[in-house]
Amino acid sequence: MDIATLGGLGIGAFFVILGIVIAGGMGGLFSFINIPSVLITVGGSFGAIMVANSISRVFGLMKIMMNAIKTKSMETGRIISMIVTFSEKARREGLLALEDDLDELEDEFLRKGIQLVVDGTDPEIIRNIMETELNNMISRHQDGIKIFEDWGAFAPAFGMIGTLIGLILMLSNIEDKSAIGPGMSTALITTLYGAFLANLVFLPIAAKLTYVDKQEVLLREIMIEGTLSIQSGDNPRIVKEKLVSFLTPEMRVQVEETGEGE
Repeated sequence: MDIATLGGLGIGAFFVILGIVIAGGMGGLFSFINIPSVLITVGGSFGAIMVANSISRVFGLMKIMMNAIKTKSMETGRIISMIVTFSEKARREGLLALEDDLDELEDEFLRKGIQLVVDGTDPEIIRNIMETELNNMISRHQDGIKIFEDWGAFAPAFGMIGTLIGLILMLSNIEDKSAIGPGMSTALITTLYGAFLANLVFLPIAAKLTYVDKQEVLLREIMIEGTLSIQSGDNPRIVKEKLVSFLTPEMRVQVEETGEGE
């Protein structure tokens, strides 16, 4: 579970609500609750998302969102250590000896790469297969990110639409001057909802998914380089140096000290 995502959403909402309460008291808070505005902003922008995307992608929206909340540790250090161990075993006992360890590999991407090595596949073919799978993963991730980026763009637009609807309804009863102030306030709430959802929920989730994508791509690139190094029979020390070179200085220190990355 990613504490930063849940904590950020909670903290952002808390301080917005706190600011409203300080400015206008609890009565002021209740004046910001408007069900028609919620329906227009959320329902309308969701409808736009359905128009812009395939139905299967829309149905997978919750799963995509959970990828931002349930981010898992990439365990970069453990993966590097495992690849170095494989390279040591391959140099001692031959590539076929790695077949005994395939069942222990939890990561399907790395397991496929090692299986190709054990099968004696040409290095260029191994690289092409693994890079093709990596590119497909990136494409899937970008599709999910785009949904939330689109939603972040549509929500304020439908907030403005709701404001226009409110103004039209208000002006249709212009004879009642006492209703103009409350009517204007209600009309503007829809714009507030759209901006709030876009800038605290949809766009930040898209940014978090982008971050998660970069971390997974980095790990897959390390796996590709490690797999090809094993296949070419590189010295385990050289293999480790190759793989550690992918990491930031901070992550390199973590790998050296604890054998685990983020």
